[in-house]
This record gives sequence, C-alpha cells and structure tokens, in this order.
Amino acid sequence: MALLKNCDWNTQEKDITDINEWKKKFSVIHELNVSPDGEKISAIVQGDDSRLTPCVNGVPWSQTFEKAWSLRYGSDGRLTCLVMNDDEWTVATDDALWDDTYDYVWNLQENRDGGILVANIKRGPHYGLAVDGTSWENGFQEARDLAVSPDGKHVAASVQTERLNEADTVRFLEGVWTVAVDGNIWDRLFTNVWGVTFNEDGTKVAAEVRTDIRAYTVAVNGKPWDTVFKSVWEPLFNPANDDVVVPVQADKGWTLALNGNVIWEKRFNQVWYQRYSADCQGIAAVVSPRFGTWTIAVNGAPWKKTFSDAVLAPVFSPDGSRVAAIVKDRGTWTIAVDGQPWDETFDMIWDPHFSPDGQRIAAKAEKDGQFFIVMDGKAAKGPFEACWDPVFSPDGEKILVRSIEGGIYRRQVCAI
Repeated sequence: MALLKNCDWNTQEKDITDINEWKKKFSVIHELNVSPDGEKISAIVQGDDSRLTPCVNGVPWSQTFEKAWSLRYGSDGRLTCLVMNDDEWTVATDDALWDDTYDYVWNLQENRDGGILVANIKRGPHYGLAVDGTSWENGFQEARDLAVSPDGKHVAASVQTERLNEADTVRFLEGVWTVAVDGNIWDRLFTNVWGVTFNEDGTKVAAEVRTDIRAYTVAVNGKPWDTVFKSVWEPLFNPANDDVVVPVQADKGWTLALNGNVIWEKRFNQVWYQRYSADCQGIAAVVSPRFGTWTIAVNGAPWKKTFSDAVLAPVFSPDGSRVAAIVKDRGTWTIAVDGQPWDETFDMIWDPHFSPDGQRIAAKAEKDGQFFIVMDGKAAKGPFEACWDPVFSPDGEKILVRSIEGGIYRRQVCAI
C-alpha cells in the first residue's frame, strides 16, 4: 500500500465500532473491509428481509439489493461494490448507483492514481467496458480482462471481433482476437491475446499475442515484434522510457526479453512477475532455477537460496537497493529479503511493505488462527482476531495498525 495522503498520524488510538453489535443487528455479515486511512470498516450485510447492502461503521446504506459483492475501498477512500436488482447489475459507490445497468458486471478496478472506476460489462449479446458508468459504444463477442492507464484516461481489453462457429479452427487460427483501446480495435488480428497493459502516460498498449499456433510474441499498439518465441508471459513497460520487458521461452529455457531481444543470459525453468525498481535501474522476477524450486533473480542473478513451494512477486525498496518477496517452503510462509528468509514462519503472510527509507519491513501474518503485524521478521503487534496490511507514515517513524480485538475494530498509530 502506498503512503497515505490526508491521514491522521497524531491520534494514537481510536475505537471505531463494535462488530459484536453488528452481529446482533444483521443475520449475515460478509467479508470485512477497511478504508486506507483506517477510519472506516465495512461489510455487505443481510437483514431479516434477506436483502443485502453495505454497512459502514455499523450504519447500513439506505439502498438494499438482491445481490451485492466485490466490496472494496478505493485509494481515494470511496466504497464501491457490484449490485443487482430485478436481474440488472450496476456499480454502487458510497450509496450512489451508476445510471446504466447491465446483464452482468465484473472485474471492478481503479486506475493507479485513483478516482476512476472501470469494469467489464455484458449487455445483450455484447461485451465491453464501462468507465465511471459510461459504456463503450462498440460491443464485442468477448471482452476479457481490462487495463487502465495510470491517470485513468484510457482503458483497454482483449476482445473477440467476430463470432465463430463450433469447431471452426481454421478461422480461429487465422485470428479473431485483438485489443480494443477506448472501444477502438487495433488494425491487426491475432490467434490469441492476453496480458494487456499500458505505459506510464497511456499512449502505448502492449499485450502478449499468438500470431499462429506455435508463435508467441508481444504487440505494441498493434504492431508485433519481429522476434517470436515458444511462449511469453505478461509484458511490462519500463516507466522511464517505454521499453517493454517480458518473460519468454527461448530455445534453452525461460529468460527475459527487452523489445524482442533477450537480455538475461541465464536460462531458467520458468520466469514471471517481473518488476522494475522505482529508479528503473533494477529489474527483479520470480524464477525457477530447476523443476520444483523457486527464487528471485535480480538483474539476471538468482538468489542462492531457493524455496520448494512458491515465491510471489518481488517488491523493491523505495531506493531500489533491496528486494523482498513472500516465500513458501515446506508448507510454511515467510518473507525473504535479499535472498535471506526470516527465521520465523507463519501459516500465511501477506505483502511486504518497506519503510520510506527502505530499512524496515512490515507485513500482516497469520499463525494458529491469530493475526499479527510482523516487523523485520518478529511479531510486533497482536495477536488480533483480524488485521489488515500495515502502513508506514511518510516520515517512517510510525505505523498504522488496523485491527479487531474482542470484537472492537480499532485504529492505532504506533511508534516504531
């Protein structure tokens, strides 16, 4: 989670609401969600009439629905979910509904900078995207996934341009898939399209594509690379210069390619989840040096320590000098930092968060059914009945803890 803006870092402790009282009022309480600043906790609840609605700090919205799901807070603090009445779906934000309704709506997302909401939609026979309640004019046979530019001004999806008859493999291989950007399709069609993503200023879109049954590559604004590979994974733009880096399967294994040219000499059993450092000088990725082992490679050099079960996407420190990742080894989870796992292991652990100076790491963890805030490998706060990801203050001297103890949802600002 990014550093919070307009957050109260002075109030040390505040009891927000008693979840035990919620249980007396509502027959069903679904998953609890908390706002980024910790001031609100919400859940979709069901009353005696079996209708659903979001509840915020114990107060339900005025509107109720036959169905409601995918409740979440945006980075700007707005509460949003998908709702249905009379078999029509739409998006609700802070108790206000989009004007348009749909046969179905899903995959609700926001742009990186916050404030813009986008979702996949189906209306009649056609699929598309809706941005803050405004739907694409053009509809498609399919519209899968979605990508949003960082500023929210542009959206894209992989789309199927025409309907295929059953078993029409010839037409399928000729290509009926492409990318639609703001509802307008690329000139080039492909056999398959996945992993759509924008560059930093929203002027370019890249996607992994299959140009024929055996040829995989990346297309940027509809133009595929000249080089093809046995397979590729999702591309990533360099925020500094619009270079595109992507895991590729070459002749002797998996590696990374930049603009179609292999840049890591070493080959791996698998490569994915590549990430740039903030200064764009470093790139890290999850790699499998050999079957059944996982680790992180930084600028092509793998950590010496490997893990048997899983390694999740790498996280760079703000200055790019350190890398952390969630790892699972022999059935237990922990965080590894620069190749060294924490001594303590957990039943589950969530994303590592670096302090602004990159010297401290905090994460949410679960052990024996209880939840903790872990700091640099040691349980620092807890146990709790529930808690959410920790957040460092801008000066790095405090941490925001959002937790439930004895049924009380509490917001705490703790010195570290």
